[in-house]
Amino acid sequence: MALQRMALHSSPKGEIEFLSSSKLRSSKAKSRKESNDLETTDFQPSDETQKPAPLDTVALLPFLPDLEKLDISWNDFVGGTLPLITEQMHLVNKLKSLRLGSCRLTTDDVRALGEALKAIPDLEELNLSWNSKVGGNVPLILQEFQAGSKIRMLELVDCALTSEDGTFMGQLLPVLQSLEVLDLSMNRNIGGSLNSIAQGLKSTSSLKVLKLQSCGLSQKSVTLLDAVFRYLSELRKLDLSCNKELGGGFEDSPAQLATLEHLEVLDLHQCSLTAGDVVSLTQVIPLLSHLQELDLSANQKMGSSSENLLSRLRFLPALKSLLISNCALERETFTALAEASIHLPALEVFNLSWNKCVGGNLKLLLETLKLSTSLQVLRLSSCSLVTEDVALLASVIQTGHLARLQKLDLSYNDSVCDAGWAIFCQNLWLLKELTELDISLRPSTFRDCGQWFRHLLCSVTRLPEITEIGMKRWILPPSLEEELECFDRDHRSSIRFDHGGCQ
Repeated sequence: MALQRMALHSSPKGEIEFLSSSKLRSSKAKSRKESNDLETTDFQPSDETQKPAPLDTVALLPFLPDLEKLDISWNDFVGGTLPLITEQMHLVNKLKSLRLGSCRLTTDDVRALGEALKAIPDLEELNLSWNSKVGGNVPLILQEFQAGSKIRMLELVDCALTSEDGTFMGQLLPVLQSLEVLDLSMNRNIGGSLNSIAQGLKSTSSLKVLKLQSCGLSQKSVTLLDAVFRYLSELRKLDLSCNKELGGGFEDSPAQLATLEHLEVLDLHQCSLTAGDVVSLTQVIPLLSHLQELDLSANQKMGSSSENLLSRLRFLPALKSLLISNCALERETFTALAEASIHLPALEVFNLSWNKCVGGNLKLLLETLKLSTSLQVLRLSSCSLVTEDVALLASVIQTGHLARLQKLDLSYNDSVCDAGWAIFCQNLWLLKELTELDISLRPSTFRDCGQWFRHLLCSVTRLPEITEIGMKRWILPPSLEEELECFDRDHRSSIRFDHGGCQ
């Protein structure tokens, strides 16, 4: 059997991976489990072979009776040929994980899959995401799940699910007593059947992850979900983001959210939160003492109404990631946030991008920047930063702070003068763990690059982890362009300068 452009790996632990050459895993990644895995990923046949991934997989299955994981995601050739694989499913009846994401499954594939699931009673994970033909056919696929099903993870992202599919899911959920992860994101038509889904969720007491991003949720949806939360005592992650009609729903129904005492991740970005929502959430979010990640980005009405909420974030000492980009913060709300952030010692990711009030006021974050020994990602893109802000940041770096910073985004801050970039670049070399830096200009702006660029090159040569520098639309004079070309030749294997967009 010719395995063109693919590799078969068997680890000492019995793990098996079947990968395209473009995505061969490192030996470190290969030792992640003590089970048998078969993965075919992103296969494209070469001129020497016309045998697509499905036929290779079919040929292998009879020799893998102990197979536990089958991942053939991102293979276009699977579409229309899945029955060739499902006919062999009885040979791998110990299968625990089946992943068929983005395989262009057809209606016939979906029907065949529904029948095949009878042969794998130990299945724990099923991912059919990014297959539009799943929509309208969920009952055909999942009707074989019976009481006692071992399914722990069900992912149906962007599957064009219908309202009828949503209703069926609500009826199915009580059967899935072991379910821990449910991801129905990017299915905008299931919002109308959320009542059924919510009723079903009341029976999934083991659920740890619930993702309903961009599902057409409305204000009423918040009320329905709020009635469910008290049944989900094990929930760790809740994603309701990108539901723009949800705004206003928390005004009268946030109380039960506080019962999620183990919640670690809350994502409400781009939900059109109103001032009333913010007031209600102010009473609830600070009570989620185990919260580690909070995303409130792209809710612009927070700008003038979130002072109390942001101030009370100080009561979340476990918070590791705080994303508040594009929230139209005003000086008062930014001040409250800055004061609260001093009390977040575990903070690793801090995103304030697209809040113009930060410009000229970065000094309010001075104590936070000095005390944040865990900070790894700082994003201040399009914050109207001025020269004094960048100089302040340079002084913080110079005094040995931000030593663990890995990603720094200062892009789209066109008001910083050459002197500011010079002092910043002179101190950049002190960030020994930095991997990515972005100082790109806005798409509409082109600007001559000053002599500070030499300081940047000098610093970069002393940064052992750096892999990417973004500086789009900076115009390099011939002398500096020649220096960059020399630098690129010397560091081509490890550092990428993204200076596209230059005139």
